[in-house]
Amino acid sequence: MAAFASVYIVDGARTPFLKSRNVPGPFSASDLATISGRALLARQPFAPDQLDEVIVGCAAPSVDEVNIGRVIALRLGCGNKVPGWTVMRNCASGMQAIDSAIANIQNGRSQLVMAGGVDALSRTHLLYSDKMVMWFSRMAQARTLGARIGLFAKLRLGMLLSPVIGIVKGLTDPVVNLMMGQTAENLAWKFGISRREMDAFSVESHRKVAAAQAAGRFEEIVPLIDTSGKVYAADDGVRLDSSEQNLARLKPFFDRTYGKITPGNSSQITDGAAWLLLASAGAVEKYKLEPIGKITDTQWAGLDPAQMGLGPVHAATPILQRHGLGLNDLDAWEINEAFAAQVQGCLRAWNDAAYCREELGLDCALGALDTGKLNVDGGAIALGHPVGASGARIVLHLLHVLRRNNDGKRGKRGIATICIGGGQGGAVLVETV
Repeated sequence: MAAFASVYIVDGARTPFLKSRNVPGPFSASDLATISGRALLARQPFAPDQLDEVIVGCAAPSVDEVNIGRVIALRLGCGNKVPGWTVMRNCASGMQAIDSAIANIQNGRSQLVMAGGVDALSRTHLLYSDKMVMWFSRMAQARTLGARIGLFAKLRLGMLLSPVIGIVKGLTDPVVNLMMGQTAENLAWKFGISRREMDAFSVESHRKVAAAQAAGRFEEIVPLIDTSGKVYAADDGVRLDSSEQNLARLKPFFDRTYGKITPGNSSQITDGAAWLLLASAGAVEKYKLEPIGKITDTQWAGLDPAQMGLGPVHAATPILQRHGLGLNDLDAWEINEAFAAQVQGCLRAWNDAAYCREELGLDCALGALDTGKLNVDGGAIALGHPVGASGARIVLHLLHVLRRNNDGKRGKRGIATICIGGGQGGAVLVETV
């Protein structure tokens, strides 16, 4: 394999992650990305139109923002000549935007790229059934009052009152016909993960986020202000009262009879955006930039869609092998918390000799990952999972964790990795500079 030419991370920013509350949120996806992107660009020594391109990962763009990457680039003031484009790799769309930027920088097409991800999942559309859509179509074609009255006579209330919830359809794998939570149930069964273990993991995620907020450890956040002047300064999904007792009261959602996955041990449906500025060595020198880190490897992997939550195992393991690293040779890990069972399943898989041999082609188990290095400031169970943004968020926050001064020590290397609906995984190896 050819050597990976490192790409520098100059800076980054994200919005607070705002929990969906069953109504459209106060910001569109392009609002979220534009507000945070402007704040990020405002502190740079170059103008927005000096970017070579803007790449945005988005899993659920609105129909009026289809190529949302271009919409955002123009709203950021990059000008007509800076290309803006959109990528979609489901849960890893923001990570794919980063990897696409890396590829263009490495092959010399770009020197300075703004890459990240966004989704406003609270604004995912309601969809009518095919029967209701056909009724609307025929009504639009009707030319006489009699024809319209006849169509109204055929309208059934159930057709009108039974819209398809877009987010539910989007979170269902069309190949194996399983919702993402059902794939997490598969992992809970496969590795014998108990409901109590999942709930305890979730409580810990909320505790870690609350502690990080109190300590001011989310310095990458750019506050949002809505049209009424209300300020959103912090992630609002964290529950200070989260406890195993409270979570134990919740009923399983995806398998109501035998299941263990509940809304409490799953990631939250959320709105948010995250950005990174990526640069070549030449751009760093040209603009006298001070990078916060560099990306030294990336990896994508595929696996059974019915066990998609193990994607981080399949993506991160090849990176470890290429660099001669063990799980605990890294200083920090970010594994996106789609579900508690999904993260716990990854930890079990790495420590399972049979799985490592049969699925990863290894001679033995990789071992037990030191959970003190994992998601040290919590994860998506407490923060939320705006699908397009999460892959970029974990890369950015991992760097902040590594750069943090812990008893006079700073971390050097870490991996951010994410599972992907459809049966894939993505991983990024970062280093501080």
